[in-house]
Amino acid sequence: MEKLKELWGVIVIGFLLSIWGVNSSEFDEIFSNKSEVTLLESMSFLESIYGASAAAVPPNALMVGLTLVQGAATKGAVCLDGTLPGYHLHPGHGEEANSWLIELEGGGWCNNIRTCVYRKGTHRGSSNLFEKKIPFTGILSNKAEENPDFFNWNRVKIRYCDGASFAGDSEDKATGLQFRGQRIWLAAIEDLMSRGMHNADQALLSGCSAGGLASILHCDEFQSFFPGSTKVKCLSDAGLFMDAVDISGGHTLREFFGGVVSLQGVKKNLPSSCTEHLDPTSCFFPQNLIANIETPMFILNAAYDSWQVQQSLASHTADPEGTWHECKLNHERCSTLQIQFLQDFRKDMLNAVKGFAKSQQNGLFINSCFAHCQSERQDTWFADESPVIGNKAVAIAVGDWYFDRANIKAIDCPYPCDKTCHNLVFKK
Repeated sequence: MEKLKELWGVIVIGFLLSIWGVNSSEFDEIFSNKSEVTLLESMSFLESIYGASAAAVPPNALMVGLTLVQGAATKGAVCLDGTLPGYHLHPGHGEEANSWLIELEGGGWCNNIRTCVYRKGTHRGSSNLFEKKIPFTGILSNKAEENPDFFNWNRVKIRYCDGASFAGDSEDKATGLQFRGQRIWLAAIEDLMSRGMHNADQALLSGCSAGGLASILHCDEFQSFFPGSTKVKCLSDAGLFMDAVDISGGHTLREFFGGVVSLQGVKKNLPSSCTEHLDPTSCFFPQNLIANIETPMFILNAAYDSWQVQQSLASHTADPEGTWHECKLNHERCSTLQIQFLQDFRKDMLNAVKGFAKSQQNGLFINSCFAHCQSERQDTWFADESPVIGNKAVAIAVGDWYFDRANIKAIDCPYPCDKTCHNLVFKK
């Protein structure tokens, strides 16, 4: 297990901006049968190295300290290992002193006892291992030139240490595992309310990846915490996980999510509008939730979401012979048939948001990139060469939507037309 931890360290360190600095042999070791964890276990950990942690942190980035939620343990709101949950808060100022942006951290899931026991020994399962300070970049930046619409808001990042997108509520007494994501979510919000969020006149709930899924699951609940006079909206970045058929005809991600939902007691916290007519695992997939969310929501997603390509569509289980190996390292090495499979995945994603897009209050930004998480990274959120659709960067699109400056339904043309993408590519 120590060798595996060291390997993950090598991978994370190897990231530079949008280029993956991982060589092919390391990639093979993670996803071969010789690995100490199975594919479904490795899915939890690979997801956590996307996003802000994968990009080079700007040298002048704001570093924000950790606050533990005191008293949370009395409510049973604890991480997998029983430690206190926490968040990072940078206060707003000026005209936006009563505006609040809540970012739910991403970082995979755990779907069985083995993966959750491993996870509780990492910063994804124990606040003892949280970084004491983290950089606030992208949508969390405090600089107007990097984050034009939200730089002077109260900006919060709630740490993720449960493994079920802040939605579980159960325990495993034999191992001492605490699956308390729902309670962590509620305890963090209650604590923030006591620190001034109850006075909010504007609020935005956001999240990346597993946090993006969480922002969908909790969007209407978030709105319920505020009076009707408060403007409340939600943003999901890279959270549109599809219940897709993989290259072998199976459902890799459905199998994985099924374990998460059953193990961590997620069912009771899923929207009843879904569970009344679908099984709990189906109601963990955003495509079955988004059309019924009443609060205005913005979906930001790459059409060829790189995490889903690697871990849902062409996982080692689905591709034991490695026919997709080169394609997963670099999309430019994909065959014509592989590109067609990915184009079909894009079509399925666009079909999944059709009903959602009909609502005037909702927003979309689906670019034809091989990426995952674009709001937390400065280079993809708002920079000189950040991705655009119709000359509009992600930050401007989200701001225009939130402040009702424009109706944003931005859907990119199919690959390879977009030359502004910051595609994630493994170096061989």
